Amino acid sequence: MNLHEYQSKELFRRYDLPVMEGRVASSAEEAGVAAQELGGEKWAVKAQVHAGGRGKAGGIKLAKSPQEVIEFTDKMLGKNLVTPQTNADGQPIGKMFIEQATDIQDELYLAIVVDRTTQKIVFMASTEGGMDIEEVAEKHPERIFRTHLDPSAGAQPWQGRQLAFQLGLSQIREFTDLFLNLARMFVELDCSLLEINPLVVTQDGRLCCLDAKVNIDDNALFRQPEIREMRDLTQEDEQEVEAEKFNLNYVALDGNIGCMVNGAGLAMATMDLVQMKGGQPANFLDVGGGATQEAVAQAFKIILSDDQVKTVLINIFGGIVSCLTIAQGILSAIEEVGVAVPVIVRFEGNRAAAGQEYLAQKATEKIDIIVADGLSSAAETAVRISQS
Repeated sequence: MNLHEYQSKELFRRYDLPVMEGRVASSAEEAGVAAQELGGEKWAVKAQVHAGGRGKAGGIKLAKSPQEVIEFTDKMLGKNLVTPQTNADGQPIGKMFIEQATDIQDELYLAIVVDRTTQKIVFMASTEGGMDIEEVAEKHPERIFRTHLDPSAGAQPWQGRQLAFQLGLSQIREFTDLFLNLARMFVELDCSLLEINPLVVTQDGRLCCLDAKVNIDDNALFRQPEIREMRDLTQEDEQEVEAEKFNLNYVALDGNIGCMVNGAGLAMATMDLVQMKGGQPANFLDVGGGATQEAVAQAFKIILSDDQVKTVLINIFGGIVSCLTIAQGILSAIEEVGVAVPVIVRFEGNRAAAGQEYLAQKATEKIDIIVADGLSSAAETAVRISQS
């Protein structure tokens, strides 16, 4: 689960992390009032979307008067911001964040993630703040410094001091406190990513988190009720949100072959095979091992809400659930939803033959079901239909 910058900085304040004073606004009028309340001569006005690269995309402006704050806010609200991290449609701008501007001396990079290789939390820091960290990692990997946290001991002051020395900072104590508070926040809030880009040194020698990106592990939201309330569904794919209501794992893609599979590994293998055969999957959709008729029906609705889908490929491995039960659910779902594209079905496992026979008997001109002998054949058929 992603948070907006203004939400992230609200959490930063609770953990005594240095941020500039700011206000969130939902209208141009609110933005003008915010600038006046904050005071000063310059303000950073930032579009609030769940995507990086806002500055390059024109979503951030340094305003020199409250009127400029008002005009830029009025221009951005209600628009979609397209950045390198969004799709072609971009993300809708519903709020703007107005923040006191500061004079910058140096820009640094600091982030915490889970290193799955070592199974530890890792801090990453660099002197190349304000830049695309992926580009820095590719071209100048020696400029990224890392320190791993021992799971039993947690963050230690010496690690913060070491990073401060590597970054060439003179604010050793201030950085060490920031390091320890960030680690505490990461663990206590069940974060999966905590990124500050840039972490700046101001002209008067203070450290300040100029930007803030926080991702929360959505599997832990049951113990983070306050964080869960911060979720902004307008920033998420509508189909993915709808799928979540039925415990379906759905991710929209760019192809035209709708995929419905039970099991994440099998879903990935199915998508890979579709691409090997020359096609493009329209989605990742895992209906789970105990798929019900209701879930299958909802899965069809979600897949077919994508106008690009020309055919649906269903790949089911019967284990806990019988393929015959799934076949009955598929037919009921097709009749309920009114599927107008061909449906290719491949069964394997528990009562696979019975499920195939059932669907073959029910196939008509109105219900276009193709029962495939194997996964390779199913994929080839789906690709052929999608390209016709």
